Amino acid sequence: MAKARSAPDVWLLAAIGLILTIGLIMVYSASAVLAFHEFGDRFYYVKRQLLFAVLGAGALLFTMNTHYLIWKKWAGVALIVCFGLLLLVLIPGIGVVRGGARSWLGISSFGIQPSEFMKLAMILFLSKWLSEKQQTITLFARGLMPPLGLVFLAFGLIMLQPDLGTGAVMVGASLMLIYTAGARMAHLGGLAMLGVLGLVGLILAAPYRLARITNFLDPWSDPLGGGYQIIQSLFAIGPGGLVGLGLGMSRQKFSYLPEPQTDFIFSIIAEELGFIGGAAIIFLFLIVVWRGIRAAIAAPDTFGSLLAIGITSIIGVQVLINIGVVIGMMPVTGITLPLVSYGGSSLTLLLTALGILLNISRYSRS
Repeated sequence: MAKARSAPDVWLLAAIGLILTIGLIMVYSASAVLAFHEFGDRFYYVKRQLLFAVLGAGALLFTMNTHYLIWKKWAGVALIVCFGLLLLVLIPGIGVVRGGARSWLGISSFGIQPSEFMKLAMILFLSKWLSEKQQTITLFARGLMPPLGLVFLAFGLIMLQPDLGTGAVMVGASLMLIYTAGARMAHLGGLAMLGVLGLVGLILAAPYRLARITNFLDPWSDPLGGGYQIIQSLFAIGPGGLVGLGLGMSRQKFSYLPEPQTDFIFSIIAEELGFIGGAAIIFLFLIVVWRGIRAAIAAPDTFGSLLAIGITSIIGVQVLINIGVVIGMMPVTGITLPLVSYGGSSLTLLLTALGILLNISRYSRS
């Protein structure tokens, strides 16, 4: 194994630390009212988030100082375990239903979300597979279909929960990785067309699905149903203006915007910190993506390069979907803002993955 540099990418590490710190502050600000109403403790959610942040930071330090090639050996095992967990969570009495989805394993309010861990396991396995079989990726049957088959098998299991948001992030990041590995755009474009035809078929079979998909185009057509969250999100963002109403001064968190500490926390950021606060968060994520791409380009081997691209894609795709939903540009999918939204499984998984990315940056050729 190559000798590591003395320190990981400082820019990347600093951006992660700042996003995590802002996230803890905003989880408290967004959840204090709800936490006091439900549990009599304004710090209920932020204390739990802080616990998972500490566990995630420990995981980040571990993976940051563990050679990334070790994960190549365990990629297959990780994928099999995650497939097993995805099957396990679907069994009534074992899988826990929260928010209308049977996507949790655990006891009481503590649990893990297997679909979150599948995102990283899939990226690890695809990076291993494609680094070893990159010469065949331009072949449709032998090169492209096996990895795509795994991706869509996992997506199908996730959709049985159902959890569209997490599934979409996994598929999006996986496709970015497969394309980077050298897949032909003609093949991917043809499969995309088949996907569109399949979606049309599902809509024709059950027309109510069209309303769910298009509610974001005109949320006022169903202001108390499918359009409610988007409308309340826009009511938060609009008054924020340039500098916001001030930290802790959100009005929408007073039971207007459902679960403001999770999927729609960016709405509260925009309301309290304004355009400047929202732009600052986006800028920090752009730094993460920039440094992730740089680590991929400078990685000493194909596996490291693909793994860096995959992890960076998880972050980038998830941010794009979350903010797209919050500002009314995409349908509501139920996906969190990385490192910012409340959620133990997501936070721990992402910090673990970013630790691997930081380790890859330590072996940069430049």
